[in-house]
Amino acid sequence: MSNGWLQDLSKVLEDNSGVVRVSVIRAVGSAPCRIGSTMTITESGFSGTVGGGALELAALKTARGMLLETPNALKDGWQRWQRDFPLGPALGQCCGGRVWLLFERLTAAEASVIGTIVRAQSENDILLRPLSAGYPMEYIGNREAGVSKWPPRVRSVVRAMLSGNRPRTAMVVDEWFLEPLGQCREVLFLYGAGHVGRAVVRAFDGLPFEIYWVDTVSERYPDPFPRGVNQLISANPADAVQYAPPGSWHVVMTFSHAIDFDVCQAVLTRGDFIYAGLIASKTKRARFVRKLRQAGLADPIVSSLHAPIGLDQLDGKEPAEIAISLAADLLLRLKGAVVIGELKARAPIAQGEG
Repeated sequence: MSNGWLQDLSKVLEDNSGVVRVSVIRAVGSAPCRIGSTMTITESGFSGTVGGGALELAALKTARGMLLETPNALKDGWQRWQRDFPLGPALGQCCGGRVWLLFERLTAAEASVIGTIVRAQSENDILLRPLSAGYPMEYIGNREAGVSKWPPRVRSVVRAMLSGNRPRTAMVVDEWFLEPLGQCREVLFLYGAGHVGRAVVRAFDGLPFEIYWVDTVSERYPDPFPRGVNQLISANPADAVQYAPPGSWHVVMTFSHAIDFDVCQAVLTRGDFIYAGLIASKTKRARFVRKLRQAGLADPIVSSLHAPIGLDQLDGKEPAEIAISLAADLLLRLKGAVVIGELKARAPIAQGEG
């Protein structure tokens, strides 16, 4: 997430009479999104994602209902509502967790404040506001956090973020939502340091992904090792899956089909990933799907494995082409341009492994 979303929100407010911004503020158990994931919803469209599927459809329906309320029905500015969504039987999702969403209805009344923040803030600032209605959105930058009207624990956490003693991640503290503006890099676990793996690392240079590059021995990595990439050596790469934080992205392309399968099984069994992709041919995909089902994994989880990786339109088989196609696909998903239900079925093509 970067501070550009504030500018986008300000522009959307200029063009629409009402906007609802939806943010994931809490998640328990397996969930298809991470805290801080957001959507911006108008009467005619939306951008961003809170995880796709039934949860996203429920969020859209709730937000559109809020947009239908007349201004007179809104007693004060800065309207906010919390809703919790169980992801099991209620929504028919296989995740089984529970997600809390914050809905913020914004109109022209709030546009001037947001515009002021856009003009004054920097990427090091932190936005914050209570989960209840009525209190305006505020921000604080590289200065001492000591605004008396904020709860003491909120001031303490903000101070720790600004000093670098606490990770700059979105969170709820004492019923206040803290949202750092600086870019949060998505965690990408890349399994395999072969030709395609190396091309992927090059293609992702400068993109908002923090790569953890997994392979069996140090000799398989390029020399010099790329700056800004984390090296994870494991004799059994499937063991590295446990170190991925919830909401990570996983791309599998090792030198061994057996290792690929073990990694895929470990990722899918955890179930708390944003994306799981496997470099594959039609035959390899069919074999993996059959074996994953035989291992007891449910069809919805098995179907969430993307194999082959990349976009339909960019179906080249050279390492650089595969890497660029993958980067384009993940960027589209990250920015919410690929929505569940809009993906076209495709016939898998052969891809060269790393």
